[in-house]
Amino acid sequence: MKKIAVLGSTGSIGVSTLEIVRAFPDCYRVVALTAGNNIDLLHKQIDIFRPRIVSVVSAIDAQKLSQQLKGVDVQICSGIEGMIHCATVPEADMVVAAVVGAAGLVPTMAAIKSGKDVALANKETLVTAGSLIMAEVERQKINLIPVDSEHSAIFQSMTGQRRQDVQRLILTASGGPFREHGLAQFRTITPADALAHPNWDMGRKISIDSATMMNKGLEVIEARWLFDFPATMIDVHIHPESIIHSLVEYRDGAVMAQLGVPDMKTPIAYALSWPERLPLSQHPLDLCNVGNLSFSEPDTERFPCLRLAYAALTLGGTVPAVMNAANEVAVEAFLNNKLSFLGISQVIEKAMYQHQGEDLTTVEQALQADLWGRHKAHELISGGLV
Repeated sequence: MKKIAVLGSTGSIGVSTLEIVRAFPDCYRVVALTAGNNIDLLHKQIDIFRPRIVSVVSAIDAQKLSQQLKGVDVQICSGIEGMIHCATVPEADMVVAAVVGAAGLVPTMAAIKSGKDVALANKETLVTAGSLIMAEVERQKINLIPVDSEHSAIFQSMTGQRRQDVQRLILTASGGPFREHGLAQFRTITPADALAHPNWDMGRKISIDSATMMNKGLEVIEARWLFDFPATMIDVHIHPESIIHSLVEYRDGAVMAQLGVPDMKTPIAYALSWPERLPLSQHPLDLCNVGNLSFSEPDTERFPCLRLAYAALTLGGTVPAVMNAANEVAVEAFLNNKLSFLGISQVIEKAMYQHQGEDLTTVEQALQADLWGRHKAHELISGGLV
């Protein structure tokens, strides 16, 4: 039986992970959970899975949860120290890193340093400190298994193949809800419009990232570090049907792809069970019913965030951390109607190019760059500079 800790248990990936755990009680046991502010859902998860330790963001919420769970044998922590405690709990064999945003960096690194295998759903960890994370993975000799559907597809498509034979990685993107919008229409996009993804059921932040295509930009950077290929070997194709999750092209012209219905349970289950597969009760892929599969090149004029992500990867060092931080602040401002949809990319670009980048050598340096990016983004938004 594999014992797991789930960081971000109340988010969409965390909830799906726990549904899989519940469906296979003889295979998995939950020993630790962390959550943000949704203590009601966390309370329900504790009742069902009986973890030994849980953590929430604020000490006040931890106190509320303690009062609600009097008599229940569970340790309740808070803050970054609590997340690290859950990520390094000795009983855990695997840590599912599903925290949204750069907040996942420190606990994920802690899990790796403690020798845990990691199922990685937090792409920002590799965006902000990819070189440091992968160096530590190598030192600890742990397994880092991707959960993102695109990276899971590449991972599966490279199984049994020689990496020196790889010609190109191709990440697919649905194009989000605005793939057919003209530039003029982007000026009137509302948060409600951007949250309505046509194919995937995702959290609020990831849904906005998908609408701007920053999500795909983050995935390009993640792929660079996960698979150790340069940006010049990583392409993006718009694939509205979201059936082919990504492809690997080899030097003899062969192209390997992983296909499936757009449901995150499949890549989550594969990460949990690798190298085996679980018998999920998913609707099978019916290609005859799907009909045509279409592809096109991304338009970086309408979706500049993808261009900015490639630029940040090329500049390297602390720049990707600043880009990611500015994006998180800009997305939150957009969701709160304090910034236009077009303003998101403008904030990111200004923050990136006002930052004095430097080589990345420590996690603390990545955190400082993240903090700088947040301050700069807030300054740009509050000062009306975008």
